[in-house]
Amino acid sequence: MNIPKVRFTNDKSGFSKTLRSRVDEYFAENKLNKSGGGPMLFKSLLMLSLYFIPWALFTFGVTGGGAWFWIAEVAMGFGLAGIGLNIMHDGNHSAYSTKPWMNKLMGKTIDLVGGNSDMWCIQHNVLHHSFTNINGLDEDIDPATVLRFNPNKPLYKIHRFQYIYAWFFYCLMTVSWMISKDWQALARYKKKDLIKTTGKSTGRLAIYMVFTKLFYYFYIIALPIILTDIPWWTVLLGWLVMHVVGGFLMAIIFQPAHVLEHHVFHDGEKNITLETDRLQHQLQTSSNFGVKSRILTWLCGGLNYQIEHHLFPNMCHLHYRKIAPIVKRTAKEFGLPYRSDVSFGQALKLHTAMLKSLGRPAPTA
Repeated sequence: MNIPKVRFTNDKSGFSKTLRSRVDEYFAENKLNKSGGGPMLFKSLLMLSLYFIPWALFTFGVTGGGAWFWIAEVAMGFGLAGIGLNIMHDGNHSAYSTKPWMNKLMGKTIDLVGGNSDMWCIQHNVLHHSFTNINGLDEDIDPATVLRFNPNKPLYKIHRFQYIYAWFFYCLMTVSWMISKDWQALARYKKKDLIKTTGKSTGRLAIYMVFTKLFYYFYIIALPIILTDIPWWTVLLGWLVMHVVGGFLMAIIFQPAHVLEHHVFHDGEKNITLETDRLQHQLQTSSNFGVKSRILTWLCGGLNYQIEHHLFPNMCHLHYRKIAPIVKRTAKEFGLPYRSDVSFGQALKLHTAMLKSLGRPAPTA
Protein backbone atom coordinates (compact mmCIF):
# COMPACT_ATOMS: atom_id res chain seq x y z
CA MET A 1 0.00 0.00 0.00
CA ASN A 2 1.24 3.47 -0.84
CA ILE A 3 0.80 4.81 2.69
CA PRO A 4 3.20 5.39 5.61
CA LYS A 5 3.99 2.35 7.74
CA VAL A 6 2.76 2.23 11.33
CA ARG A 7 4.22 -0.49 13.49
CA PHE A 8 2.56 -1.58 16.71
CA THR A 9 4.62 -3.15 19.49
CA ASN A 10 3.86 -6.76 20.35
CA ASP A 11 1.78 -7.13 23.51
CA LYS A 12 4.19 -8.23 26.23
CA SER A 13 1.74 -7.68 29.09
CA GLY A 14 -0.68 -10.39 28.00
CA PHE A 15 -3.67 -8.04 27.91
CA SER A 16 -4.79 -8.86 24.37
CA LYS A 17 -4.50 -12.61 24.85
CA THR A 18 -6.31 -12.49 28.19
CA LEU A 19 -9.13 -10.33 26.87
CA ARG A 20 -9.74 -12.45 23.78
CA SER A 21 -9.71 -15.60 25.90
CA ARG A 22 -12.26 -14.23 28.36
CA VAL A 23 -14.60 -12.99 25.65
CA ASP A 24 -14.38 -16.32 23.81
CA GLU A 25 -15.12 -18.07 27.10
CA TYR A 26 -18.24 -15.93 27.55
CA PHE A 27 -19.59 -16.97 24.16
CA ALA A 28 -18.72 -20.62 24.72
CA GLU A 29 -20.33 -20.77 28.17
CA ASN A 30 -23.52 -19.14 26.91
CA LYS A 31 -23.53 -21.17 23.68
CA LEU A 32 -23.67 -18.05 21.55
CA ASN A 33 -22.07 -17.02 18.29
CA LYS A 34 -20.88 -13.49 17.60
CA SER A 35 -23.42 -12.67 14.90
CA GLY A 36 -26.85 -11.07 15.29
CA GLY A 37 -29.36 -13.71 14.23
CA GLY A 38 -33.13 -13.14 14.35
CA PRO A 39 -33.07 -9.94 16.44
CA MET A 40 -30.95 -8.25 13.77
CA LEU A 41 -33.36 -9.26 11.03
CA PHE A 42 -36.26 -7.77 12.99
CA LYS A 43 -34.30 -4.59 13.68
CA SER A 44 -33.29 -4.29 10.03
CA LEU A 45 -36.91 -4.60 8.91
CA LEU A 46 -37.88 -1.75 11.22
CA MET A 47 -35.05 0.55 10.06
CA LEU A 48 -35.64 -0.15 6.37
CA SER A 49 -39.38 0.39 6.85
CA LEU A 50 -38.75 3.73 8.56
CA TYR A 51 -36.91 4.82 5.43
CA PHE A 52 -38.90 3.27 2.59
CA ILE A 53 -42.50 3.47 3.85
CA PRO A 54 -42.45 7.29 4.17
CA TRP A 55 -40.77 7.44 0.74
CA ALA A 56 -43.53 5.30 -0.76
CA LEU A 57 -46.25 7.40 0.88
CA PHE A 58 -45.22 10.65 -0.78
CA THR A 59 -43.85 9.11 -4.01
CA PHE A 60 -47.16 7.44 -4.78
CA GLY A 61 -49.23 10.45 -3.83
CA VAL A 62 -50.58 9.46 -0.41
CA THR A 63 -49.23 12.37 1.62
CA GLY A 64 -49.25 15.15 -0.95
CA GLY A 65 -46.92 18.07 -0.54
CA GLY A 66 -48.23 19.39 2.76
CA ALA A 67 -47.17 18.82 6.35
CA TRP A 68 -47.20 15.05 6.01
CA PHE A 69 -44.59 15.28 3.26
CA TRP A 70 -42.17 17.02 5.63
CA ILE A 71 -42.96 14.58 8.43
CA ALA A 72 -42.18 11.75 6.01
CA GLU A 73 -38.83 13.31 5.06
CA VAL A 74 -37.86 13.72 8.73
CA ALA A 75 -38.86 10.11 9.38
CA MET A 76 -36.70 9.06 6.43
CA GLY A 77 -33.79 10.91 8.05
CA PHE A 78 -34.17 8.75 11.13
CA GLY A 79 -34.45 5.69 8.90
CA LEU A 80 -31.30 6.69 7.01
CA ALA A 81 -29.38 6.99 10.28
CA GLY A 82 -30.84 3.69 11.46
CA ILE A 83 -29.70 1.90 8.32
CA GLY A 84 -26.22 3.41 8.58
CA LEU A 85 -25.68 2.82 12.27
CA ASN A 86 -27.33 -0.58 12.58
CA ILE A 87 -27.50 -2.52 9.33
CA MET A 88 -24.78 -1.57 6.87
CA HIS A 89 -22.23 -1.03 9.64
CA ASP A 90 -22.48 -4.56 10.99
CA GLY A 91 -22.82 -5.99 7.49
CA ASN A 92 -19.63 -4.38 6.23
CA HIS A 93 -17.79 -5.57 9.35
CA SER A 94 -18.96 -9.16 8.63
CA ALA A 95 -20.64 -8.99 12.04
CA TYR A 96 -24.28 -9.18 10.98
CA SER A 97 -24.48 -12.91 10.23
CA THR A 98 -22.48 -16.12 10.09
CA LYS A 99 -23.32 -16.24 6.39
CA PRO A 100 -20.95 -14.19 4.17
CA TRP A 101 -23.64 -13.53 1.56
CA MET A 102 -25.92 -12.05 4.22
CA ASN A 103 -23.16 -9.78 5.49
CA LYS A 104 -22.50 -8.61 1.95
CA LEU A 105 -26.18 -8.01 1.28
CA MET A 106 -26.66 -5.98 4.44
CA GLY A 107 -23.44 -4.07 3.83
CA LYS A 108 -24.83 -3.08 0.44
CA THR A 109 -27.73 -1.24 2.06
CA ILE A 110 -25.47 1.83 2.05
CA ASP A 111 -25.45 1.60 -1.76
CA LEU A 112 -29.24 1.44 -1.70
CA VAL A 113 -29.40 4.80 0.11
CA GLY A 114 -26.84 6.56 -2.06
CA GLY A 115 -23.41 5.69 -0.65
CA ASN A 116 -20.87 3.08 -1.69
CA SER A 117 -19.93 0.12 0.48
CA ASP A 118 -16.50 -0.40 -1.10
CA MET A 119 -15.37 3.17 -0.45
CA TRP A 120 -16.84 3.03 3.04
CA CYS A 121 -15.00 -0.20 3.84
CA ILE A 122 -11.65 1.27 2.81
CA GLN A 123 -12.15 4.43 4.84
CA HIS A 124 -13.68 2.74 7.86
CA ASN A 125 -12.40 -0.84 8.06
CA VAL A 126 -8.97 -0.50 6.43
CA LEU A 127 -7.97 2.99 7.60
CA HIS A 128 -10.03 4.07 10.61
CA HIS A 129 -9.96 0.76 12.47
CA SER A 130 -6.35 -0.02 11.65
CA PHE A 131 -5.00 3.46 12.37
CA THR A 132 -7.45 5.06 14.79
CA ASN A 133 -6.61 8.72 15.53
CA ILE A 134 -3.37 8.57 13.53
CA ASN A 135 -3.03 11.73 11.47
CA GLY A 136 -2.57 11.15 7.76
CA LEU A 137 -4.13 7.69 7.88
CA ASP A 138 -7.40 7.87 9.81
CA GLU A 139 -9.63 9.94 7.52
CA ASP A 140 -12.27 10.27 10.25
CA ILE A 141 -10.02 12.86 11.92
CA ASP A 142 -9.01 14.47 8.63
CA PRO A 143 -12.11 16.30 7.34
CA ALA A 144 -12.20 19.42 5.18
CA THR A 145 -9.71 22.15 6.12
CA VAL A 146 -12.45 24.19 7.77
CA LEU A 147 -12.55 21.59 10.57
CA ARG A 148 -9.62 20.59 12.79
CA PHE A 149 -10.16 17.25 14.56
CA ASN A 150 -6.62 16.49 15.69
CA PRO A 151 -3.69 18.55 17.04
CA ASN A 152 -1.34 17.42 14.27
CA LYS A 153 -3.22 19.42 11.63
CA PRO A 154 -2.43 23.09 10.82
CA LEU A 155 -4.30 25.63 12.92
CA TYR A 156 -6.13 28.44 11.09
CA LYS A 157 -7.94 31.46 12.47
CA ILE A 158 -11.33 30.16 11.42
CA HIS A 159 -10.89 27.11 13.67
CA ARG A 160 -11.45 29.39 16.65
CA PHE A 161 -15.16 29.19 15.89
CA GLN A 162 -15.39 25.57 14.83
CA TYR A 163 -17.07 24.53 18.07
CA ILE A 164 -19.99 26.66 16.85
CA TYR A 165 -20.12 25.94 13.11
CA ALA A 166 -19.01 22.28 13.17
CA TRP A 167 -22.61 21.21 13.85
CA PHE A 168 -23.71 22.75 10.56
CA PHE A 169 -21.16 20.65 8.69
CA TYR A 170 -22.25 17.56 10.63
CA CYS A 171 -25.69 18.07 9.11
CA LEU A 172 -24.16 17.88 5.63
CA MET A 173 -22.17 14.71 6.25
CA THR A 174 -24.31 12.36 4.18
CA VAL A 175 -25.02 15.00 1.52
CA SER A 176 -21.32 14.93 0.62
CA TRP A 177 -21.52 11.13 0.30
CA MET A 178 -24.30 11.47 -2.26
CA ILE A 179 -22.61 14.15 -4.36
CA SER A 180 -18.81 14.00 -4.29
CA LYS A 181 -17.20 12.06 -1.46
CA ASP A 182 -17.27 8.58 -3.01
CA TRP A 183 -15.82 9.84 -6.30
CA GLN A 184 -13.05 11.70 -4.50
CA ALA A 185 -12.36 8.61 -2.42
CA LEU A 186 -12.15 6.42 -5.53
CA ALA A 187 -9.47 8.67 -7.03
CA ARG A 188 -7.62 8.99 -3.72
CA TYR A 189 -7.59 5.27 -2.97
CA LYS A 190 -6.44 4.47 -6.50
CA LYS A 191 -3.49 6.78 -5.95
CA LYS A 192 -2.74 5.15 -2.58
CA ASP A 193 -3.06 1.64 -4.06
CA LEU A 194 -5.91 0.76 -1.70
CA ILE A 195 -8.46 -0.25 -4.34
CA LYS A 196 -6.99 -3.75 -4.38
CA THR A 197 -8.35 -4.33 -0.87
CA THR A 198 -11.81 -4.54 -2.44
CA GLY A 199 -10.81 -7.31 -4.84
CA LYS A 200 -12.15 -5.19 -7.73
CA SER A 201 -10.67 -2.94 -10.37
CA THR A 202 -11.04 0.85 -10.33
CA GLY A 203 -12.96 0.72 -13.60
CA ARG A 204 -15.40 -1.88 -12.30
CA LEU A 205 -16.00 0.16 -9.15
CA ALA A 206 -16.56 3.33 -11.18
CA ILE A 207 -19.14 1.65 -13.42
CA TYR A 208 -20.92 0.17 -10.40
CA MET A 209 -21.01 3.56 -8.69
CA VAL A 210 -22.47 5.24 -11.77
CA PHE A 211 -25.36 2.76 -11.95
CA THR A 212 -26.11 2.64 -8.21
CA LYS A 213 -26.05 6.40 -7.81
CA LEU A 214 -28.22 6.93 -10.90
CA PHE A 215 -30.69 4.41 -9.48
CA TYR A 216 -30.63 6.24 -6.14
CA TYR A 217 -31.33 9.65 -7.68
CA PHE A 218 -34.03 8.14 -9.88
CA TYR A 219 -36.09 6.70 -7.05
CA ILE A 220 -35.38 9.37 -4.42
CA ILE A 221 -35.84 12.52 -6.57
CA ALA A 222 -37.02 11.76 -10.11
CA LEU A 223 -39.91 9.43 -9.24
CA PRO A 224 -41.60 11.81 -6.76
CA ILE A 225 -41.34 14.61 -9.34
CA ILE A 226 -42.73 12.40 -12.12
CA LEU A 227 -45.51 10.70 -10.19
CA THR A 228 -46.83 13.53 -8.02
CA ASP A 229 -47.76 17.20 -8.23
CA ILE A 230 -45.17 18.12 -5.61
CA PRO A 231 -42.97 20.92 -7.05
CA TRP A 232 -39.45 19.83 -7.98
CA TRP A 233 -37.90 22.34 -5.60
CA THR A 234 -39.99 20.93 -2.74
CA VAL A 235 -38.78 17.42 -3.52
CA LEU A 236 -35.16 18.63 -3.54
CA LEU A 237 -35.61 20.56 -0.31
CA GLY A 238 -37.26 17.55 1.30
CA TRP A 239 -34.31 15.39 0.21
CA LEU A 240 -31.97 17.88 1.85
CA VAL A 241 -34.04 17.86 5.07
CA MET A 242 -33.81 14.07 5.17
CA HIS A 243 -30.02 14.22 4.90
CA VAL A 244 -29.70 17.00 7.45
CA VAL A 245 -31.55 14.82 9.96
CA GLY A 246 -29.73 11.59 9.07
CA GLY A 247 -26.28 13.14 8.78
CA PHE A 248 -26.58 15.00 12.05
CA LEU A 249 -27.75 11.91 13.93
CA MET A 250 -24.85 9.81 12.62
CA ALA A 251 -22.28 12.53 13.24
CA ILE A 252 -23.22 13.06 16.89
CA ILE A 253 -22.78 9.33 17.47
CA PHE A 254 -19.45 8.94 15.71
CA GLN A 255 -17.66 12.16 16.70
CA PRO A 256 -17.70 11.90 20.53
CA ALA A 257 -16.28 8.38 20.27
CA HIS A 258 -12.80 9.49 19.19
CA VAL A 259 -12.47 13.28 19.37
CA LEU A 260 -12.23 14.06 23.08
CA GLU A 261 -9.43 15.72 25.03
CA HIS A 262 -8.20 12.56 26.78
CA HIS A 263 -7.78 10.61 23.54
CA VAL A 264 -4.35 9.96 22.09
CA PHE A 265 -3.49 11.38 18.66
CA HIS A 266 -0.40 10.33 16.71
CA ASP A 267 1.17 11.84 13.61
CA GLY A 268 1.36 9.21 10.89
CA GLU A 269 2.59 11.37 8.02
CA LYS A 270 5.87 9.43 8.26
CA ASN A 271 6.73 5.88 9.26
CA ILE A 272 6.30 5.46 13.02
CA THR A 273 6.54 2.77 15.67
CA LEU A 274 4.06 2.98 18.54
CA GLU A 275 4.86 1.74 22.04
CA THR A 276 1.59 -0.14 22.26
CA ASP A 277 -0.15 -3.06 20.62
CA ARG A 278 -3.26 -2.74 18.45
CA LEU A 279 -5.85 -3.52 21.14
CA GLN A 280 -4.31 -1.25 23.75
CA HIS A 281 -4.19 1.50 21.13
CA GLN A 282 -7.96 1.24 20.78
CA LEU A 283 -8.39 1.83 24.51
CA GLN A 284 -6.28 4.98 24.21
CA THR A 285 -8.25 6.39 21.28
CA SER A 286 -11.87 5.40 21.97
CA SER A 287 -14.55 6.15 24.56
CA ASN A 288 -17.99 4.84 25.44
CA PHE A 289 -20.91 7.06 26.38
CA GLY A 290 -24.53 6.74 27.42
CA VAL A 291 -24.09 3.07 28.25
CA LYS A 292 -26.84 3.20 30.90
CA SER A 293 -29.42 3.91 28.21
CA ARG A 294 -30.59 0.74 26.50
CA ILE A 295 -32.74 2.84 24.18
CA LEU A 296 -29.73 4.81 22.95
CA THR A 297 -27.73 1.59 22.59
CA TRP A 298 -30.49 0.00 20.52
CA LEU A 299 -31.05 3.03 18.30
CA CYS A 300 -27.40 3.77 17.53
CA GLY A 301 -26.35 0.21 16.75
CA GLY A 302 -24.33 -0.17 19.95
CA LEU A 303 -21.84 2.44 18.75
CA ASN A 304 -22.00 4.15 22.11
CA TYR A 305 -19.94 1.09 23.12
CA GLN A 306 -17.17 2.28 20.84
CA ILE A 307 -14.42 0.57 22.87
CA GLU A 308 -15.98 -2.85 22.46
CA HIS A 309 -16.64 -2.17 18.79
CA HIS A 310 -13.01 -1.29 18.11
CA LEU A 311 -11.70 -4.24 20.07
CA PHE A 312 -14.08 -6.70 18.38
CA PRO A 313 -15.27 -5.13 15.10
CA ASN A 314 -16.40 -8.48 13.68
CA MET A 315 -18.85 -9.00 16.54
CA CYS A 316 -22.49 -7.98 16.18
CA HIS A 317 -23.31 -4.88 18.20
CA LEU A 318 -26.08 -6.72 20.07
CA HIS A 319 -23.36 -8.34 22.21
CA TYR A 320 -21.43 -5.21 23.24
CA ARG A 321 -23.38 -4.50 26.41
CA LYS A 322 -22.80 -8.04 27.69
CA ILE A 323 -19.05 -8.14 27.06
CA ALA A 324 -18.42 -4.59 28.30
CA PRO A 325 -17.94 -5.67 31.96
CA ILE A 326 -15.35 -8.21 30.81
CA VAL A 327 -13.46 -5.55 28.85
CA LYS A 328 -13.66 -3.05 31.71
CA ARG A 329 -12.44 -5.57 34.30
CA THR A 330 -9.56 -6.75 32.12
CA ALA A 331 -8.47 -3.20 31.27
CA LYS A 332 -8.45 -2.30 34.98
CA GLU A 333 -6.36 -5.37 35.83
CA PHE A 334 -3.72 -4.34 33.31
CA GLY A 335 -3.75 -0.66 34.26
CA LEU A 336 -5.24 0.47 30.96
CA PRO A 337 -7.78 3.27 30.40
CA TYR A 338 -11.44 2.38 30.01
CA ARG A 339 -13.53 5.52 29.58
CA SER A 340 -17.22 4.78 29.85
CA ASP A 341 -18.67 6.92 32.61
CA VAL A 342 -20.29 9.83 30.76
CA SER A 343 -23.81 10.25 29.47
CA PHE A 344 -24.57 11.01 25.83
CA GLY A 345 -25.15 14.67 26.67
CA GLN A 346 -21.89 14.88 28.62
CA ALA A 347 -20.02 13.27 25.71
CA LEU A 348 -21.36 15.94 23.35
CA LYS A 349 -20.28 18.66 25.78
CA LEU A 350 -16.80 17.13 26.00
CA HIS A 351 -16.63 16.92 22.20
CA THR A 352 -17.63 20.60 21.97
CA ALA A 353 -14.90 21.48 24.46
CA MET A 354 -12.39 19.51 22.39
CA LEU A 355 -13.41 21.35 19.22
CA LYS A 356 -12.94 24.62 21.08
CA SER A 357 -9.52 23.53 22.37
CA LEU A 358 -8.40 22.42 18.91
CA GLY A 359 -9.37 25.84 17.59
CA ARG A 360 -6.76 27.54 19.76
CA PRO A 361 -2.97 27.28 20.05
CA ALA A 362 -1.77 24.53 22.37
CA PRO A 363 -0.80 25.94 25.78
CA THR A 364 2.93 26.29 26.28
CA ALA A 365 4.63 24.48 29.12
